[in-house]
Amino acid sequence: MTVLVTGSRGRVGSTLLGLLHDAGVKVRAASKNPADLSPPGGIDIDTVRCDLSDPADFDAALDGVDSVFLYAGASHIETFLARARAAGVQHITLLSSSSVLAPDAAENAIAASHLAVERALEAAAARGDVEATHLQPGAFASNALQWSWAIKAGRPVELPHPGSHGDPVHERDVAEAAFAVLTEPRLRGSSYLLTGPESLTFTEQLAILAEATGRPAPFAAVTPEQWKASVSAHIPEAFADALLSYWASHDGRPVPLSETVQELTGHPARTFTEWATDHAEAFHP
Repeated sequence: MTVLVTGSRGRVGSTLLGLLHDAGVKVRAASKNPADLSPPGGIDIDTVRCDLSDPADFDAALDGVDSVFLYAGASHIETFLARARAAGVQHITLLSSSSVLAPDAAENAIAASHLAVERALEAAAARGDVEATHLQPGAFASNALQWSWAIKAGRPVELPHPGSHGDPVHERDVAEAAFAVLTEPRLRGSSYLLTGPESLTFTEQLAILAEATGRPAPFAAVTPEQWKASVSAHIPEAFADALLSYWASHDGRPVPLSETVQELTGHPARTFTEWATDHAEAFHP
C-alpha cells in the first residue's frame, strides 16, 4: 500500500508521516513546497509537489497511490477525485472539521470548505469511485500557539470571550486517528468526531499553560470589535466573524466531548496539560 499525505508540512501531516513510515507503510509526502519538507526524525521518504489549488500537480502526486490523507481544499475537489479514480485510489481520509456539524455550516466561512469537500467525497463514494472517511476534529490544542508571542513578551492575551469553552485535541491524537483509519480497512467509510478529553475555557487553558511553562499567562478581556481590529491583518473578516460567533455561543457553556480518539487509537485522548508540556518551549523567549 502507498499512502499520499497532503499537507505534509502541517502538524498532523508531518506526524502521520512518521507513524506510517515506522509501521512499514510506503508513504509519499506531498506539499506545494516539497523542498521545504522536514520529515520527522529525518526519515527518508518520497516527496512530491501537490498544491491542491493547482490541478496540474494531481496526476504525478496520485500515480501509484492506494490511499490519500487529504486536507480540505475545496477549489478543485471534483478534479482531484476524478484524477484519484483514474489513478486507482481506493480510499481517501479527509481532515475535516467538527464545524461541519453546525446547523449553519454551509454559510459558515470556516465550515463551508470542509463541508463542500465532505459532500464531494460522499457523492464519489455513492458512485462507487472511492471509499471515504471523514475525521472531524474540534479545536486543535495547537491553536494556543497564537498566544505565544504575547506570553513571551510578558503581555496579556486579548480575549473577546474569556469564558468560552473549547475541546482542545492534541495534533498527535488526530494523526494517530488518521493512521488507524488508513491502515484498518474495517474503520473506513465513517465520520469520526475527534475531541480532547476536557471542555476548557480560554482562561483555564491559559492557567494550564502558565503551570506547564512556568511563565505568567495573563489575559485581558476586549470587545469583539477590538479583537477583530487586532487580527485584521492576518484573519479575513468572514473567518473572524465565524470565530466570534462560535465563541459567543459557547461562552459559559461546556462543549460535548467524544471518546472517539480512544476508540480509534486504543488510548485516552491526551489532555491539554500534556499538549502544553510537549510545547512548553514555544512559550519561552
